[in-house]
Amino acid sequence: AMERRIATLFCLSVLCAALSTATDVLQPSDDLTQVAVPWNGQSHQELWNEYNNIFRHGNRNAASHLWSTFLLERSAQMTPSRLEHLFGGFCAVSGSPVRANDYNRYYLELDTVTGGKRGGFMHYCCWPCVCDTQDFIRVDSKTIPTAEGPRKHWFAVLGNPCDFPEKLHEPFVQPFYGRGETTLAREAREVRCLDGRLQGATMSDNGYVIISMFFDLNNPSNSTDALVPMAVGDLSGPRQPGRVRTVDGVMVQHEDDWYDTCEDRARNGYNSGMGEIFRKVAAISPIRIPTRPAIGA
Repeated sequence: AMERRIATLFCLSVLCAALSTATDVLQPSDDLTQVAVPWNGQSHQELWNEYNNIFRHGNRNAASHLWSTFLLERSAQMTPSRLEHLFGGFCAVSGSPVRANDYNRYYLELDTVTGGKRGGFMHYCCWPCVCDTQDFIRVDSKTIPTAEGPRKHWFAVLGNPCDFPEKLHEPFVQPFYGRGETTLAREAREVRCLDGRLQGATMSDNGYVIISMFFDLNNPSNSTDALVPMAVGDLSGPRQPGRVRTVDGVMVQHEDDWYDTCEDRARNGYNSGMGEIFRKVAAISPIRIPTRPAIGA
């Protein structure tokens, strides 16, 4: 009887261990609908050819969530490397198509929505996007289906402007364009709300709007939500906007080199880049980062 009892307990422990292991397997988010129609795009140009299918109401201003959703709704058809490559074909801030290269790859260390820091890079159309990213964009995860199985990726995210949809209709003046009053509903026509949801948006694990992928350097992407590179390089000496340096073996422009330039742009009313449009949309419902208690507190 004792041997039978020991055997039973052993079998139960094995079963529990197996169940525990099974729950650790990545599962794609169940809110990410996949498009059944095959899409064979491999290049940035093929993604850009879909522009009129993605942006149907006038323009791409502050609407990179639509680029992102187009790709994520087809992620199960793609290998992770193909998906990552295509995510490099547009600017998260302006929505402009970009041709990814070593000279428009910008390294940043951004807050995660859970209160950590994560280092990575993004491709931009122009340098002011670095400043706007630092002010508003945060990082969150999402597990998505791919042709090689579920993969956890990190994404650039914003708060949901449809938390306060009335803000889209408040008049303002763009001082740098010599025009009269306008509204975000007019200038960012793809930012459209229905019952508190941003139309066409894919939400991250913690419920924020995905506007692009936040690309890893040469670090493992699933190890932590607070990952910064081991080899940032020498940041001493004068800042040099436009300088390309190597971080963890990847050629990038470092956000620190743009610090003074971003400060000057802010003093001048954000008079370059996307100007007020992206910033006004992003500022409607900014992400509040939780503070982590000090160790031992």
